[in-house]
Amino acid sequence: MDGTEGSAGQPGPAERSHRSSVSSVGAREVQLKPKHQPYKLGRQWPELLLRFTSAPDDDVAMDEPFLQFRRNVFFPKRRELQIHDEEVLRLLYEEAKGNVLAARYPCDVEDCEALGALVCRVQLGPYQPGRPAACDLREKLDSFLPAHLCKRGQSLFAALRGRGARAGPGEQGLLNAYRQVQEVSSDGGCEAALGTHYRAYLLKCHELPFYGCAFFHGEVDKPAQGFLHRGGRKPVSVAISLEGVHVIDSREKHVLLGLRFQELSWDHTSPEEEEPILWLEFDGDSEGTPVNKLLKIYSKQAELMSSLIEYCIELSQAAEPAGPQDSATGSPSDPSSSPAPVQRPKLRRQGSVVSSRIQHLSTIDYVEDGKGIRRVKPKRTTSFFSRQLSLGQGSYTVVQPGDSLEQG
Repeated sequence: MDGTEGSAGQPGPAERSHRSSVSSVGAREVQLKPKHQPYKLGRQWPELLLRFTSAPDDDVAMDEPFLQFRRNVFFPKRRELQIHDEEVLRLLYEEAKGNVLAARYPCDVEDCEALGALVCRVQLGPYQPGRPAACDLREKLDSFLPAHLCKRGQSLFAALRGRGARAGPGEQGLLNAYRQVQEVSSDGGCEAALGTHYRAYLLKCHELPFYGCAFFHGEVDKPAQGFLHRGGRKPVSVAISLEGVHVIDSREKHVLLGLRFQELSWDHTSPEEEEPILWLEFDGDSEGTPVNKLLKIYSKQAELMSSLIEYCIELSQAAEPAGPQDSATGSPSDPSSSPAPVQRPKLRRQGSVVSSRIQHLSTIDYVEDGKGIRRVKPKRTTSFFSRQLSLGQGSYTVVQPGDSLEQG
């Protein structure tokens, strides 16, 4: 049962917004299509792990997949706003909450507190002065805030266990946000229904550029540091949605690179005796000189990522114009646009975790001169301009060489 067909042959709201996903204890995920048969995929699971993961043979032999009911990656956010069924909203809310608490969706502290406050409202009811007590909130803090934020405040919480303890900074921010949760229901009552708070949580998550993404595992090169120019690699998550691609630092819980499809070209390669690579190419600068930047993402899932990018672009090109009812929540030509674009600048804070940190990446920089490639550093002989989005409104351009660059 793949969860994609409705009872009368037409998918209902839950089936349209969700689709089954097969996962394993190694956190490798495959989103199923309507034609997929979970039982058959389960039998093929060892072959899939060998092809798309770097797991040792012993782990592959012992791994057991399990079926999950997950948000459909191809379900546009604007259509999510049209859902009124409270149970479907609850399913979407629970998945989004799990991704926030697991830091799969990196959030600034202010946004974590706002989202945690809505979780408090759902689990604890309307805010009442003096409730919950600071000690009660502290014991359940990891139910409202991501674990890495709770850990940062543990030394502060330790000082609060004595007599007359008060809430620590993280707790106090959560309490303040909880106090501000609106209790105005749609029918004019004094207490809003849970569906109202589910929707408010999802609206807040819609501001995150990687909400609703499919996630893949990989590694990128670190910039060379120190006298010996040692670099190494860092683990990353690659989040792909209908809107674009985000590369997220798995340890630091912040975005390294965020690109819309109009801003990149891509390809994947499988060199012999080397790990497969997903290539992302985008505009940038090197010491003030406009250049093309190439980012290498090492992953056995490179082929899957490349195929998903291509499919998302095809969907965006083939999408029908939105109806009049969608005009308030998204552009007619963009089925995946944010429902509340006026809220997006709130996330562009100085040092925001959703802002790109290209300086933390090691990229290959070069310019194109029409015949060959003038390299900036280091040398590179291949361009991937042939694979990019061509919707007319894209901002991706080929960089022209400058007189000061040396011919490679």
